[in-house]
Amino acid sequence: MAIRPTGSADGPYDAAFLPRLRIVLEAPEEPVTDPVAKLGGDPVWLSEPAWPLDPHSGVPLVFVGQFPVPGEELRLAYLFLGEEDMIMGGLGPEDGDGVLLVQPDGRTPSSAVIGPPGTHGRTLWRHGPDGSRTPVEWRVHLRPVDRCAHEQAGFERGTRREGPAVAQPDDDLRDYLGGTARYPNAWAQVEAPWQFLFQLSDAPDEDGDDPYFLNFGYGHGFAFVSPDHREGRFYWECS
Repeated sequence: MAIRPTGSADGPYDAAFLPRLRIVLEAPEEPVTDPVAKLGGDPVWLSEPAWPLDPHSGVPLVFVGQFPVPGEELRLAYLFLGEEDMIMGGLGPEDGDGVLLVQPDGRTPSSAVIGPPGTHGRTLWRHGPDGSRTPVEWRVHLRPVDRCAHEQAGFERGTRREGPAVAQPDDDLRDYLGGTARYPNAWAQVEAPWQFLFQLSDAPDEDGDDPYFLNFGYGHGFAFVSPDHREGRFYWECS
């Protein structure tokens, strides 16, 4: 199932893409080299490779994954995050240590520092049995979700006084693409015209039982694209 642009979103609180789809992981038998949604491994570039660097240390950012950008053309959004002592970059959408690149025909965010040709950094990882950091790769499948996520979005609209006040529902949806975002504090760190694309949740992998490691302070990360789907933003926050 594919999501499509709604053509009616004018900011980060609207559903720019529908339907909302849950991110489901599958361990591939071989490295994923097709331009499809995945986490970890190596980027499957649609244009020239463009690996971002940390703007302060110059260290290549960690490749987290690639995600489809809905529309008539095949486009992917590539997420890179800084990581130092298991602390992730990306606390601010303009900090340059959390970069979402779009290809092809994408615009590089002004805060991003792209490394010279041949730059290659680490990929997503998890703790191995001996405590080592083991690179991982997961194929991403997109599956329909139930109504609980829509109820959560309604609760947040009430919190922002954009709709009637409703009770906060029980909701275990963590990782999804499309629909309206569910921000920990009800407000986005980006303004219109940026449009919500996907959410990833914290995966601390403290006991080696998560599929990968992401430190968002037990919070969530949010990806956005410009209205023409050629430029990306990303940040994470906890409640």
